[in-house]
Amino acid sequence: MRERFACLCLPTQGGYGYLTEYRVAKAFTDGRIQTIYGGTTEIMKEIIGRSLLA
Repeated sequence: MRERFACLCLPTQGGYGYLTEYRVAKAFTDGRIQTIYGGTTEIMKEIIGRSLLA
């Protein structure tokens, strides 16, 4: 959710949205690394689906 929101905000900031001094860029990188660290979205959905069926 955080990554999706940050992706929507980046274009509104223009080039400044990609500079690490701004909150939008920080939110984007934090959200992205959480997705990578936790596993890809498809794998996470598969794990959740298996646990619901078990």
